[in-house]
Amino acid sequence: MLRPSTQRYSVTRPLYSEDAFEDEHAKVYRKHKTFLHHVIQYFTCTSERAKNTAISLLPIIGWMKTYSFKEWLLNDILSGVSTGLVAVLQGLAFSLLASIPTWYGLYAAFFPVIMYFFLGTSRHISVGSFPVLSLMVGAVVTRLVPDEGLPANITAFEGLTKEEQRVLVSASLTFLVGLFQLGMGLLQVGFIVMYLSDTLISGFTTAAAVHILISQLKFVLGLTVPGFSGPLSIIYTLESVFTQITSTNIHDLVTSIVVMVMVLGVKEINDRFKSKLKVPIPIEIIMTVIACGVSYAFNFSENHGVDVVGKIPNTFESPIAPSLQVFQMAAVDAFPIAIVGFAVAFAVAKVYSVKHDYVIDGNQELIAFGASNIFGGAFKSLAASTALSRSAVQESTGGKTQVAGLLSAIIVLVVILGIGFLLEPLPKSVLGAVVIVNLKGMLMQVVTVPYLWKKDRPDCIVWVGTCLAAIFLGLDIGLAVGLGLELLTVVFRAQFPHCSVLANISGTDIYRDRKDYVNIYEPEGVKIFRIPSPIFFANIDFFRDKLKDAVGFNPLRILRKRNKAVKKMKKLLKKGELTLTSNGLQATCSMPIEESEDESNMEDLDKPTDYSDLPIQVNWNAELPANIQVPPVNIHSLVLDFSVVSFLDISALKGLKAAIKEFIRINVDVYIVGCDPYIIEKLRNCKFFDDEIKTSIFFLTIHDAMLFINESHPPKTVSEKVMKTFGDCTSLICSFKD
Repeated sequence: MLRPSTQRYSVTRPLYSEDAFEDEHAKVYRKHKTFLHHVIQYFTCTSERAKNTAISLLPIIGWMKTYSFKEWLLNDILSGVSTGLVAVLQGLAFSLLASIPTWYGLYAAFFPVIMYFFLGTSRHISVGSFPVLSLMVGAVVTRLVPDEGLPANITAFEGLTKEEQRVLVSASLTFLVGLFQLGMGLLQVGFIVMYLSDTLISGFTTAAAVHILISQLKFVLGLTVPGFSGPLSIIYTLESVFTQITSTNIHDLVTSIVVMVMVLGVKEINDRFKSKLKVPIPIEIIMTVIACGVSYAFNFSENHGVDVVGKIPNTFESPIAPSLQVFQMAAVDAFPIAIVGFAVAFAVAKVYSVKHDYVIDGNQELIAFGASNIFGGAFKSLAASTALSRSAVQESTGGKTQVAGLLSAIIVLVVILGIGFLLEPLPKSVLGAVVIVNLKGMLMQVVTVPYLWKKDRPDCIVWVGTCLAAIFLGLDIGLAVGLGLELLTVVFRAQFPHCSVLANISGTDIYRDRKDYVNIYEPEGVKIFRIPSPIFFANIDFFRDKLKDAVGFNPLRILRKRNKAVKKMKKLLKKGELTLTSNGLQATCSMPIEESEDESNMEDLDKPTDYSDLPIQVNWNAELPANIQVPPVNIHSLVLDFSVVSFLDISALKGLKAAIKEFIRINVDVYIVGCDPYIIEKLRNCKFFDDEIKTSIFFLTIHDAMLFINESHPPKTVSEKVMKTFGDCTSLICSFKD
């Protein structure tokens, strides 16, 4: 904690308004480039630009030049082997979520990794299948090729088995996801991920974890449950599970429980002793090997009806062309899959880039994942992203670059072509148990809800709303609902900002919210109002209402009252019922004058007060004759702090101009301080200034404006305050004009 400094600073400078500052300091006017100039510059090619573009599109050129074989290669080999083993198991497990044969999950750990090795900018994420993406793909697969009933009317389905149809849908969807990501990358819209806040992603992934958990119950319990998609699919799935609960395969259940208990226990040991363990204990791999051996020895598949992985081809299948009909039917689903896949991968990559001090490029990451999914989709791969647990293994085991990722792909290649047959007796219940165990981190995100409720309730609403919508309405609709809620919170915060009235810290040029400090005072006759957000069409009315609350009166109402009062005085003078004496104006009749209908004409009443034909200057804060009532105005100056106003739109500009004029017309001087020069320039261009509103109302700081106000309205002495108090009780309301 920093101690309060004993040093003091003193600055002597002139009092600056914006006009005075510009007169003294010449402003440089830069020539803005035209759209045509930008286009020409964009398409102009030089050798240096070609070199930078090549390095940008192929980041491997940049980091391979600095690759240290002596220091990094051994670490990358160890990391690649460890990550590859985990990738094999997760590829098999996550393919169950997509409702396709298990070995296609292995393709997701091979083909996309090869492409990302050349195009990706992150050195530590492990590219491959991700449970949330697999589940979203599975929802499309089961919708177009349901477990029961006829598949969708797609020409490419002719002559294919149900499994082959599902693989075609999955591959085509993955290809389309890649096209979306590649297109967004080429259009340089990587910033789109900024609209997915950590809160939204947390709520969405928690809901996805719930979906994944429910979807794995059929493997853990050994049941046959049809695939459901769309709103309330989770309810239908649970209904089907509980309807068949008495048919549970006890061997599947016991195997799953044993695997989950062992894996959770050892993972806890890994977390607790990670500083002492050079390599985490690969408990998932160990349990998989044990489960394969037990299943083979006791012939679980034939003797106990356990569903196993089955035949794994020891070769790659030939590439296929995607189906355009699937593109048409799944385009709406592919876009959120593309966004979620990129958002998760980018978030994980950003964590490791900060930790290891290197830069990742959002647009290049979109291009890398787009190309990876296009390449993978052509070879029947699942949609690729990254999994936090797998990336954590790659980083924690010493991985330095994507060489570790390439070596993990080689391990997957060895499994596919060489030893895949050893995994054929593996029970699917073991894969389901592995999936459920890996959901722990996502499910535990629910503990953030009480924290969010205490610290930031709008964020809490986004989290809960996104989570519940994604659980009950489906992941695609849930993501849309989450984005809607997030945008609403942004609009809500901008539309209803926390405006404040500032006061001065005694003896300083510091101004703070008057409610927050003790040693603080409000300058007499002055209100300092801070607007802490941009001013635009949606919050201009709120801003004007808050301004009226801050000053304690409605300036338009005061103006109308004064104009009515002047009209009455003129009529009374004309009729002789109001006479001019040495003490001011006095009424000869005490009866109140009734207001005629023409006096309520709003157009006339909203104009500046017309004192013509009145021989005196009215003091509106004193008692008025003939029972005329006009609310007093207890301020002479209003300061608007624009230091955090980043922009004004045309609608807000009109509303601001009207508000300022209302105060000026009741003799309240308005000053604007801390305004961005670009906003002032916009005000000039939009004809904001006229005979009533001058550029001289702008000052550099609050203190500049306050010093100017004190010169124009010197603070009253004690005797003047006493005279004012007694003077207000008299009937002297006016002074003779010169």
